[in-house]
Amino acid sequence: MDEALRTRELGLEKAAAPVIEIRGLSKDFGPIRAVDGLDLVVQPGEMFALVGPDGAGKTTTIRILCGILKPTAGSGRVLGFDVAKESEKIKGKIGYLSQRFSLYGDLTIAENIEFFAEIHRVRDYKTRREELLEFTRLAPFRDRLGDQLSGGMRQKLALACTLIHTPRVLFLDEPTTGVDPVSRRDFWKILSNLLKTGITIFMTTPYLDEAERCSRVGLIHRGRLLAADTPRAVKLLMKGTVVEIVCAEIRRAFAVLKDLPATREVQLFGDRLNLVVDDPARDMPAVDARLREAGIAVLDRRIIPPSLENVFISVTRSAETEVSP
Repeated sequence: MDEALRTRELGLEKAAAPVIEIRGLSKDFGPIRAVDGLDLVVQPGEMFALVGPDGAGKTTTIRILCGILKPTAGSGRVLGFDVAKESEKIKGKIGYLSQRFSLYGDLTIAENIEFFAEIHRVRDYKTRREELLEFTRLAPFRDRLGDQLSGGMRQKLALACTLIHTPRVLFLDEPTTGVDPVSRRDFWKILSNLLKTGITIFMTTPYLDEAERCSRVGLIHRGRLLAADTPRAVKLLMKGTVVEIVCAEIRRAFAVLKDLPATREVQLFGDRLNLVVDDPARDMPAVDARLREAGIAVLDRRIIPPSLENVFISVTRSAETEVSP
């Protein structure tokens, strides 16, 4: 995509220096390479999502950027500071909400925020605390103990604690995993409002529907970055047309069609199949014939635009094919 078009699409002005810059970043744990040669740049004001399954290298990447882990090879800079050599300078300017963010169950919401303000040496924090309580909609519950909070309220409190020292960059590691759909939606509204303050957000998520809301997304698999661009541009990587079909015996239909030469891919999504074909007019008759032979009736069929999930599956399979002997 043309750089000027990308900048306009993101709604960003070109910055003198990126907030995050990664070059050839790798991390090994013994014989296991968790992160493999990542190259990535994130500009001020972006919400960037690193998307991939468990074990893809998302958490390792974010922990390196926060100065918690040192890279095995390559380099990374956050706000101009080297992640390997200047990690202490980075930590005071960022907020990090980890998967296992620890709140204190015997402290109230207000007391938890106060505790984290003291950790970050924030003086005169009371005004900031009140702002965050209102911002996260926790003000009516300020005296409720941490042990009495729902999963969604705990995440909002964790976010408030992470923001108490007014960081310039916010790192979120799968912030909505295990949170109910209503709380997820509420959390995203808060993040959208937070972007208006000029903060840069770098997050990891296994949810591709969440990644659709971000300025840009990076698809990571087995430690390798497969693509990084706007959601719209990433979808252009999809080869073929996606045809969605609904039938009564969806799993048997998947088994019947998965090796059919007329299909590039067959993807199972709940009660429906997504078939990726080169030419629906040419290829779908073979699909229909195979299903008829198996005695499976098609209830509905339509061509749909590719989702990020379609693209991720397609790009991942292509990458695995390239490295196969």
